[in-house]
Amino acid sequence: MSHKNIFHTAADLLTALAKVTLGSHRSAIPRYGEDGRRLIIMGNGPSLRQTIADSADILRQTDTMAVNFAANSPEFFTLRPRYYILADPHFFVADQNENVRKLWKNLGSADWKMTIFVPFGTKLTEEIRHEVVRFNAVGVDAPEWLENKLFAMQRAMPRPRNVLIPAIMLGIWMDYKDIVIVGADHSWMRTLSVDSENRIISVQPHFYKEPEGEQKRVNSEYEGYRLHQIVHSFYVAFNAYHQIARYAKTKGITIYNATPESFIDAFERRTL
Repeated sequence: MSHKNIFHTAADLLTALAKVTLGSHRSAIPRYGEDGRRLIIMGNGPSLRQTIADSADILRQTDTMAVNFAANSPEFFTLRPRYYILADPHFFVADQNENVRKLWKNLGSADWKMTIFVPFGTKLTEEIRHEVVRFNAVGVDAPEWLENKLFAMQRAMPRPRNVLIPAIMLGIWMDYKDIVIVGADHSWMRTLSVDSENRIISVQPHFYKEPEGEQKRVNSEYEGYRLHQIVHSFYVAFNAYHQIARYAKTKGITIYNATPESFIDAFERRTL
């Protein structure tokens, strides 16, 4: 190993330890999957609409996890997911927009047993009668032996560039041995562009109809970013899936990607 690589490895190790020491909490995610059931994680990509049309019965009969704004779609109340995860700070600010307020209202009106996962350090702004379980959304990029130890302790995960990363890690921590991903198109590069004023435009379609003003909010979040920064964030996300695949293999856990034409290349492809 070169002196440069040794330096980077040592720096990654120290950075990971510092992040966990300062930002992580003792955690014990319930082992809901230890009886051998399968978990299906439903991303919000546009392909999920066809998956629901083709396989609604499978989704209803299997433990499922929904993410982000899925609760604002009619399908939320027909699929009745067992788990729900929110990770973006946007969902936990006091001054919420109408879309977020609708989300919390719908989560509160769900009349089935559901566990909602949220990161440590977030404050719920609404009363929720469902079980709430907190997790460490501390992202690390360290030597494999240290990642394995921190992941196993539930103190850290690959850098959570998007909600699917903590969703899969939660599936692993819940001890599901068979995890299937649907609705994870991740085809952001197809819809990324730069306008005549050098502003980054990112259209991120979902399986549900976007509420008025949501694209404007997304555009505002991209203000001030340059293309190389956005592309690097894509790298962080896709690299995280390879970290997850490597770690899952050490735990005897199989992760399948059943999303048609998904850009994620870390997991074996299968149909649902």
